[in-house]
Amino acid sequence: MKEKTINPVLKQVLELGPTVAFFLIYLRIKDDTFTFAGTEYSGFIVAALVFIPILLIAMGILWALTGKLSRMQVFTAFMVIFFGGLTAYFNDDRFFKMKTSIVYGVMAGLLGIGLLRGQSYLQYVMEEMMPMQPEGWMIFTRRLTFMFIGLAVANEIIWRTQSTDLWVKLETFAFPAVLFVFLWVQIIGLQRYLIEEPEKAED
Repeated sequence: MKEKTINPVLKQVLELGPTVAFFLIYLRIKDDTFTFAGTEYSGFIVAALVFIPILLIAMGILWALTGKLSRMQVFTAFMVIFFGGLTAYFNDDRFFKMKTSIVYGVMAGLLGIGLLRGQSYLQYVMEEMMPMQPEGWMIFTRRLTFMFIGLAVANEIIWRTQSTDLWVKLETFAFPAVLFVFLWVQIIGLQRYLIEEPEKAED
């Protein structure tokens, strides 16, 4: 299916909406206990399970409107379903919390493998939207690799030592904000490596 352009605001809502929905549902039921098939589940686990169909519906709408889903979106959805299933099966919220560490860790690992081979896999993903010299891509990739490692380590420390309330807030808002600011700073700092498209000659 050919990729189509949609309203950027709608695209952001479909991409970020499920996470915000999870946060709001968690706030509403975090102190409640639910019983299914004779087993009691905390509000956090129920919110995590409700998050799965919300995410899949949003991704389905995004795919229907654009004709495309990124590999990262598909991978994240798989991780959410897999670890959400483990969370429900073992009735243990730790599986859902460690999902974030594994996602960041896998991304760092993939970029790191490319670096060891002298390649920037990030370039393959972003080159069309941001043409840049190879040296710039290698610098960007190295920095982002360490950033993903830092986020993975931070998530492990936070969920193991802090309250679920704090983890949910950081997972929903802090981690994405930190990553966004990091990317923005890197793009500005790597301006000298950007390749400007030649201006078209006027008739």
